[in-house]
Amino acid sequence: MTSKVTYLGGLRTECIHIKSGQTIITDAPTDNSGKGEAFSPTDLTATSLGTCMITIMGIAANNHNINIDGATLEITKIMASDPRRISAVEVKLIMPDALYTLKEQKILETAARTCPVALSLHPDLHQVLEFVWKKA
Repeated sequence: MTSKVTYLGGLRTECIHIKSGQTIITDAPTDNSGKGEAFSPTDLTATSLGTCMITIMGIAANNHNINIDGATLEITKIMASDPRRISAVEVKLIMPDALYTLKEQKILETAARTCPVALSLHPDLHQVLEFVWKKA
């Protein structure tokens, strides 16, 4: 078992990661009858895409002796209706203040684009990925 989810009422859940015991609370968003006081399930989907990308980039960086410590992501989820779904996730990866070679940039960009979450999402979900590299 990976996780256990309990419905707490009021459109809120508590999710427990079995191996670590860490918890996440989710709420329905305000535009869907919820309080919006925590990540919504669709927020977690968008955030999972970004965290997967940066994690796989970290693995590639370790394998190629590239330092990406301090990289940040800005994630925007775009919803559609009829049916209600995530239509796009925009991920802006802001790389640390370092100079990366073109080869290093390609390694890291390929890692991000081929992370397991990116490859698992439906092809109709538009994934917009922007890298911000320091200019020489």
